Amino acid sequence: MKITRIIGEVYDANVFVIEKDNSCLIIDAGATLEKVKNAVNGKKVEAVLLTHGHFDHSLHANDYAKEFNCPVYANKEIPKTMKDKKANYSEDIVLDDFSHFIFIDEDKKIKTANFEIECFYCPGHSVCCEVYKIEDQLFAGDVLFARGVGRTDLIGSSKEEMYLSLCKLENVKFDTVHSGHDNDSTYEWQQKNIKIFKRFLAR
Repeated sequence: MKITRIIGEVYDANVFVIEKDNSCLIIDAGATLEKVKNAVNGKKVEAVLLTHGHFDHSLHANDYAKEFNCPVYANKEIPKTMKDKKANYSEDIVLDDFSHFIFIDEDKKIKTANFEIECFYCPGHSVCCEVYKIEDQLFAGDVLFARGVGRTDLIGSSKEEMYLSLCKLENVKFDTVHSGHDNDSTYEWQQKNIKIFKRFLAR
């Protein structure tokens, strides 16, 4: 499995293209279609997976879906964020076309032709955060960072829910975390990171 990171134009949000055999998945949608097409390089896109609805992660989701003729998976709560220009933090963009979306309503496994994806609902940074595990790789969006966790002072955020999400992820086995911004981190590092921020959030 090959993972390519693309840095988007807004807040340097990460987009990941995950390749296996002759197909791929795309995690998040903050990079231009042209950049993503270059990374996909003609492979079959099986799905787009959104970690949450802030516009730096979801802006181009429908562009990808139309270009690659694939579904967009996202948490069932994501319309609340994407349809609200204040909640999605664009201030002037409303994203309200969900015709390509398949909504995730519980922790579950999704199977595509070449991938098995474990989905974990992890609210706290936003009401619609999903974390995805593919093989031994965790794609955490803005829930986990190499040195921190997602902000909990935004519209739809919750310190209490973030604490519970960290408790959930603390019990998930993985090798590497790929975050929505900045660099990757290891399982060993995240065990320390999660414990530190659980203490902080419990105050």
